[in-house]
Amino acid sequence: MVATTLIFSAQDGITRHMATHYPVQMVVMLRFWFIAVLMGSIAWRQGRLGPMLATRQIPLHIARGVLLVTQISMSGLAFAKIGLIESQALLTSYPLWVAALSGLVLGERVGWRRWSAIGVGFAGILVMLRPGVSVLSFWSVMPLAAALLFALYALLTRLAARQDSAEQSFLWTGIVGAVVMTFVGLPAWVPFSAQDWGLMGLLCLTSASGHWLMIRAYDAAEAAAVQPFAYLQLVWIAILGVAFYGETLRGAVIIGSSLVVAAGLFTLWRQRVTGRG
Repeated sequence: MVATTLIFSAQDGITRHMATHYPVQMVVMLRFWFIAVLMGSIAWRQGRLGPMLATRQIPLHIARGVLLVTQISMSGLAFAKIGLIESQALLTSYPLWVAALSGLVLGERVGWRRWSAIGVGFAGILVMLRPGVSVLSFWSVMPLAAALLFALYALLTRLAARQDSAEQSFLWTGIVGAVVMTFVGLPAWVPFSAQDWGLMGLLCLTSASGHWLMIRAYDAAEAAAVQPFAYLQLVWIAILGVAFYGETLRGAVIIGSSLVVAAGLFTLWRQRVTGRG
């Protein structure tokens, strides 16, 4: 999981560069073409392409794919407009959204302790957004909306896992994402420079390897044990943002993200405790 956070941070850093210089929908399209071809080729070579495509949850997988490509596109735009650090700090609120919506989507019970932690986490979000102190912009709210979409994607993935394997879900995500983004990515096509083709290739590799490592982490240990390590991504992102993009680490972001992380860790702990019960 630590390796996953490092790879995803590098991916976000590359995405910031690419989304600054090229249409984000084109970048996301190429990324999902790679995932679809890679996963499809692996399944075909193993003689499992047909069984992996066979599912009774096609509408669910389509919804998951649409949510994910929309979330990734929104995150890329936010990276380019307001920077890596502030975007990622708001994106880390997605476990709070997962906890808040798990009752509605999965029928899970959320007790008052977790609701209190969710409230603390959203207070941290307000600290970062600073309404009343600074003018809220469309771009500053976009990472928060992207976090909500990713939470919905995660919840639907857990719902899909009741019948389908992680590999099936990943294959369907790649196919749906590739198809959807082709319709919006091809019309926006512009030529890449030779250097940026190399970065695009690296972005595809980090995307596939990061997701593979995350799946392996969740196969090896329960989610509540490995998920806390995901917050290390904030550290790597801060280093990348300051060192490579000249971003600054605002006090409000440090305080707000600390509240969000603390609340997220508490909800994970409560989920683990109630799960044992």
